Amino acid sequence: MTNTTSSNTPNTSSFELGSLRNQFLIAMPGMEDPNFIHSVTYICEHSDDGAMGLVINLPMDITLAEIYQQLGLSCDDTSAQSTALAGGPVGAERGFVLHPNLEQQRWQSTTSISPQIALTASKDILESMSRGEGPEHYIVALGYAGWEQGQLEQEIAENAWLTVPADDQILFHTPAEQRWSAAARDLGIDLNLISNSVGHA
Repeated sequence: MTNTTSSNTPNTSSFELGSLRNQFLIAMPGMEDPNFIHSVTYICEHSDDGAMGLVINLPMDITLAEIYQQLGLSCDDTSAQSTALAGGPVGAERGFVLHPNLEQQRWQSTTSISPQIALTASKDILESMSRGEGPEHYIVALGYAGWEQGQLEQEIAENAWLTVPADDQILFHTPAEQRWSAAARDLGIDLNLISNSVGHA
C-alpha cells in the first residue's frame, strides 16, 4: 500500500468500530497495490476483527451467463449478459451479490448492510436471477477485499484511501468505469487533478 505521510494524517483511533461500514473506499492516485489501482471498494463489514469489502469498478471477462452455466442453471433472463466484477484478491471462487435492501426479497444468506443496501452470498439469489426473479438492480462480484485488525485504519492514515458514505446511485445506476471518479465527486474532488503525493482530505 501507499506509504505517503502528511502532517494532517489522522490517528487510526479516530475511526470507531463499524464506522467504515457502508462507506466507499476510494483509492488515491498514488495507490501502489495493483489489486486496487483506481478502485472503489464498498465496505460491507468493519469490526474489531478487521474489515471486508467488495471492489465495485473492476469488470472481469466473465458474464453471468457463464456463471449460471458453471452452476448448472438454465437462464431465461437478460441479466445473463451482465459482467461480473473482481471483488478483491481474496477468495476469488466465492461469489457475492450487492443489491437493494428489499424486505420482500430475502435469500438464505442475506445481510442487511444499510437501510438501502444488502449483501447476499448464497447460491439461491443466482438461481432467482437466472429465472428473472432476482433483484432489479445488483452487482455480482467474485472474490473480496479483506483487512486485518487495524490494517485498514492504518492505510487510511497513510493516505492510501479516501472515504465517503456509500451512494446507491453510484452502486446501481453508474457504469463501473465511472464509479471511481463519481465517488470522489461526492467529496467535491476531481481525482485527475490530485498529485500522487497529496495527503488525506
